[in-house]
Amino acid sequence: MEERPWLKNYPKGIPANIDPDAYPNVAALVEECFKKYKKLPAYANMGKQLTFAQIDEYSKNFGAYLLSRGLEKGDRIALMMPNLLQYPIALFGAVRAGLVVVNTNPLYTPREMKHQFNDSGAKAIVIASNFASNLEQIIGETNIKTIIVTDLGEMLSFPKKQIVNFVVKYVKRMVPSFNLQNTVSFSDALSQGKKFTLPPLNAQPDDTVALQYTGGTTGVSKGAMLSNRNLVANLMQIQSAMFSFLDEGKEVALCPLPMYHIFAFSVHGLALLRVGALNVLVTNPRDLKSLIGEFKKYPISLVTGVNTLFNGLNNHPDFSNIDFSSLKITVGGGMAVQKVVAEKWQQITGIPLTEGYGLTESSPVLTVNPIDGTGKIGSIGMPIPSTDLRIMGDGGEIQPVNGVGEIQAKGPQVMKGYYNRPDATAQTIKDGWLSTGDIGKMDEDGFFYIVDRKKDMILVSGFNVFPNEVEEVVAAHEKVLEVAAVGVPDAKSGELVKIFVVKKDKSLSKDELIAYCKNNLTGYKVPKFVEFREELPKTNVGKILRRKLREENQNS
Repeated sequence: MEERPWLKNYPKGIPANIDPDAYPNVAALVEECFKKYKKLPAYANMGKQLTFAQIDEYSKNFGAYLLSRGLEKGDRIALMMPNLLQYPIALFGAVRAGLVVVNTNPLYTPREMKHQFNDSGAKAIVIASNFASNLEQIIGETNIKTIIVTDLGEMLSFPKKQIVNFVVKYVKRMVPSFNLQNTVSFSDALSQGKKFTLPPLNAQPDDTVALQYTGGTTGVSKGAMLSNRNLVANLMQIQSAMFSFLDEGKEVALCPLPMYHIFAFSVHGLALLRVGALNVLVTNPRDLKSLIGEFKKYPISLVTGVNTLFNGLNNHPDFSNIDFSSLKITVGGGMAVQKVVAEKWQQITGIPLTEGYGLTESSPVLTVNPIDGTGKIGSIGMPIPSTDLRIMGDGGEIQPVNGVGEIQAKGPQVMKGYYNRPDATAQTIKDGWLSTGDIGKMDEDGFFYIVDRKKDMILVSGFNVFPNEVEEVVAAHEKVLEVAAVGVPDAKSGELVKIFVVKKDKSLSKDELIAYCKNNLTGYKVPKFVEFREELPKTNVGKILRRKLREENQNS
């Protein structure tokens, strides 16, 4: 088989390899960008903008405050908030102080919080006040001693700050009462930090910068150790794939995905610093009306998201009225981008919806379709520079072109391992190759395709049914808004296919849908059960939780 067959299809100007040691550490890169673009706006949220110089100053003060509290290089700090201006300040402050960032989903239950904080050994936390009551329930069972609480509007200007905080707390009642001892507000931490000097950071390429926890949708959530070299490599890889389409100091990127998620963390937290982009942070991406408002307020040139978000925007009546003349790049990741969604997005915006692929364990990007639109719809694209992929069969043999097996990846962005879990690390990384748990194939042009997750495979009378394929067909029906396919137990066949559907058109019936599937799927792949829902369960990032649907079905 031809070695790295994808290279012949790389768009002109994209190198085969990048230098993962271009910067000794993430902090050095961040500080360079702060100085280079100091006069430009860096982050915006709820109408307020902060320049690179302001983020530089605030993060320096925040880092100095953390060290003044007795925290030391290598200590872990949890960041638990939605997209707010406080996030990049806390992130860069922690990184410049040499701390390890533990990104935490603010919607975690107290049980999930306790596991993550204890597993990581977190000693400090920055938490939005909305979620502090959950922290109160488990704080005594953790090693967290430094607690910084922030209100959603804390970094906004007067009077919007007061209005937002009042509405959130007293009108929407989104801040349950809590009683945490020895807390400090985010503003006070910044103010107190001015009294101290942040010492120069001596961080090595292999030092851990972030403990990024896997979603925990199966088994115990594990912390992927992402090093300076991992993150620098991936942002250089992202840059090589897309920056030729961007103008330095002139881009506006919309960030609807939460920055505690690895996709937004790497793209909007790190990579786009290199081009001096303004990142518009969306606090509540489920509020499509406000999301569309950001498109109208800013000349958005780049958008990242997941399939469900793009699908929701496609079907919103106001979305097609937007002026998309500034839009250059749209990248979908986190879950499979459905063909019908990609086609409608391009029809409305005039810009391809480019699908990429990656994992928490790979910082995260491994592949992406060419940004110039020459990719293949339905493909996850080609490996990015300095990255190798292969398809491994069940017997440990590398598969030929179009052969199906597990995708394995190798590159400088692959994590050091799982924190304190050498056995799990050894099962996942062998001889430098990361086993992704995804079933895929590679075509003759070096484009890769996800067939499905191993754990989501449905086995019908000995035949493998991939939920993605069933969902792709059902999603193409004009009356379907969203769909998820799972396997349900059956005494005769082992499993049968069941689909959960959210209607776009109320007239849609089960019989109509099954008849449609029979025309488009082989017999054993046709759903035997259809359940209509008002909505499907999703993670906070918007990925549909097939696991939860399976569990509900088993318990019903």
